[in-house]
Amino acid sequence: MCFVRIDSLDRRIFALAVPALGALVAEPLFLLTDTAMIGHLGADALAALGLASTIITTLVGLLIFLAYATTPLVARRLGGGDRQGAIGAGIDGLWLAAGLGVILLAAGLLGTPLFVSFFPSTVVVAEGATAYLMVSWFGLPGMLLVIAATGVLRGLQDTKTPLVIALYGFGANIVLNAVLIYGFDLGLVGSAWGTVIAQWAMACVFLFLIRKEALTYGAKLRPGLTGIRQAAHSGSWLLLRTLSLRIALVATVFVATSLGTEELAVWHIVFMLFSLLALALDALAIAGQALIGHDLGAGNHRAVRDVTTRLIAWGFVSGGVLAVVTGALSPLLPLVMTSETSLQDALWPVLVLLAVSLPLAAFVFVLDGVLIGAGDGKYLALTGVVNLALYVPLLWLVSFVEAPVEGVNLGALLALEAAFGVGYIGARAVTLGLRYRGKAWLAVGNTPS
Repeated sequence: MCFVRIDSLDRRIFALAVPALGALVAEPLFLLTDTAMIGHLGADALAALGLASTIITTLVGLLIFLAYATTPLVARRLGGGDRQGAIGAGIDGLWLAAGLGVILLAAGLLGTPLFVSFFPSTVVVAEGATAYLMVSWFGLPGMLLVIAATGVLRGLQDTKTPLVIALYGFGANIVLNAVLIYGFDLGLVGSAWGTVIAQWAMACVFLFLIRKEALTYGAKLRPGLTGIRQAAHSGSWLLLRTLSLRIALVATVFVATSLGTEELAVWHIVFMLFSLLALALDALAIAGQALIGHDLGAGNHRAVRDVTTRLIAWGFVSGGVLAVVTGALSPLLPLVMTSETSLQDALWPVLVLLAVSLPLAAFVFVLDGVLIGAGDGKYLALTGVVNLALYVPLLWLVSFVEAPVEGVNLGALLALEAAFGVGYIGARAVTLGLRYRGKAWLAVGNTPS
């Protein structure tokens, strides 16, 4: 395959993948903005942000099925020629997101002290994380509505609108955080309020646009119990799949926390950069979700295979480019993210190792998106548990590594990145690759099997 010559299939992929990139990186950019601004307040503040963001992104990450389940449901109906039904399925997903958001807001406010106590942090770090979370929970319903609405528009083969909304939301978040953190001297709490306001503004714009679409095509705005049950059922296996992923991430942060405040601060920066790079690669996976769902809804097996093959090829190219860029910037990025010299010295070697793992990660993200678009959630869920079981022993071994450099256990941080970027991602690559080679995931029709 020649990547210089762009054909109609490439254009079809890029028409969805390129705009999806902006929408995908919006949330990590929110957190990177917080990290860059809070990072100059000291290691305690940065560690507190790392702890708090791990808790809230873990919870929100579990509910990413609101987008991942909605996209193929909407796309399959659209591929079958039923745009009104596609919009109706998306609206049911929004009602499900709203209900879950209200319930989880209450749970978050009540459970914050318990959540923070799970991590072996210092008193100062725990207090900062608690203050950040008690504000951030108020943005949770808006955040879930944004996730679900993004899934609706992806299913309708529209990734440009989420891009525009994400860009405006990110811009507003930067301004709000700067004013509240430094202008009003609110520190961590100011950062949390800035993100909450930006999230709700984005949600309101999404809801207005989808309401307009529903009125245009005669779709009902009120919730349909059958549709909500279908969305919940389609997402149940994806919830288990995501749960295994989040357990792996939380376990990784737990190990980083046990290493010390400086090590946790370093890992938070590494993980935020990985999240940004991963979601950049995941733009191809989002295109895969929409295209695979649409083509299976239309009963076109040949198109499904062609799209998947091309997505994998472009994934390796994208991963390679990001690996080179990340490696080249690894000496400079620490200077932007923190003022602590010891943290800067420990960051760049870990970032180099992160860069090496990116092509493999790209392969994983693409196939994950393809199988989600095909509605193959059960396989993803079950193999996710297997991958987690293989990863836990690697994390246990990291705790025995002792190689300090200027007060920071650099050896343990490198071992932690190797365990995650090579061990865990590698296990996922094997299980996803085996499924791709078979035919069990190629089910046609308006509803995933």
